[in-house]
Amino acid sequence: MGKITSKIGASLKNKRVNVFFLFLLFSFVILIFSKLSKDYTNTLAFQIEKLNVPEEQVILNDSTTIDITLKTHGFRWFNYYFNTPKISVDFTKDVSKKDKMYIWSQSKDYLKNTQFDKEVQILNVSPDTLLFRYDSNMVKKVPVTLDADIKFSAGYNVFGAMKLEPDSVTVIGPHVLVKEIKEIETEKLSLEEIRTDIEEPISIILPENSIDLKFSAKTIMVKAEVKKFTEGTLKVPVEVINIPKNINLKYFPKEVNVAYFVSLDNFNTVNAEDFKVICNYKNVTGNQTFLVPELVKYPDKVKSAKINHQQIEFIIIK
Repeated sequence: MGKITSKIGASLKNKRVNVFFLFLLFSFVILIFSKLSKDYTNTLAFQIEKLNVPEEQVILNDSTTIDITLKTHGFRWFNYYFNTPKISVDFTKDVSKKDKMYIWSQSKDYLKNTQFDKEVQILNVSPDTLLFRYDSNMVKKVPVTLDADIKFSAGYNVFGAMKLEPDSVTVIGPHVLVKEIKEIETEKLSLEEIRTDIEEPISIILPENSIDLKFSAKTIMVKAEVKKFTEGTLKVPVEVINIPKNINLKYFPKEVNVAYFVSLDNFNTVNAEDFKVICNYKNVTGNQTFLVPELVKYPDKVKSAKINHQQIEFIIIK
């Protein structure tokens, strides 16, 4: 019997608590509605929404906001705080044109009649005049420059050239801004221990005042074929050019070692005939007794090449 009495008492107690919280919630809702029903005065920054701008022109980002002091009920303020307030400027009817500039200057009554309802009272607009500079659109194709720091695993390297897709970006915007852009650089691409083909997206770095510009692409794909490389050495004949006809020239050595870096796949296809080493007698000065060899030709399949012998001795036989 005692247990039943105890359960009934707890149940009644819980019901009293639930009723209390229900009345508390109801009171809070009434309080909120009471507060939101009252009028309040405040100043808000309204963003400028540009409408019907002529296609052949672009408006520079001069006037972006306008401060408007309003008096309205709390429900309206509640909406403003959760949604960015905007003022529309129609460039077919709301502005005048003077000296490469559009001018917007409208009365409080005009704003109230066109962009606010009857429940909103406009007390002040600052500034009361907006100036919009404009310029003619310019289209320019600009090369993309890759900023990369790529470290390969031992023995691996890029086969051929690294490719950018696209390798250029079309920029559209005001002539005064676009004409200054000579190239577009990417963000830095850092890779380590690379031993497989590269295919990485990378963003471009937008120039200052880019809000007034349009770009055909903002992300570039970096591609490269990666292969295992090895070093080889070949003996290549030396050819001396521009020897005067009245001079009998003897030089040594007749061949020099050329070290080259090539992919493992192409190692057996490289021959001495693919290289050309010359010495130009015209470059000899004073009592100089040696010629300087130059590597003037090597195949495209070779990544890099160098001559291991830096001087060719010579004598003139009379």
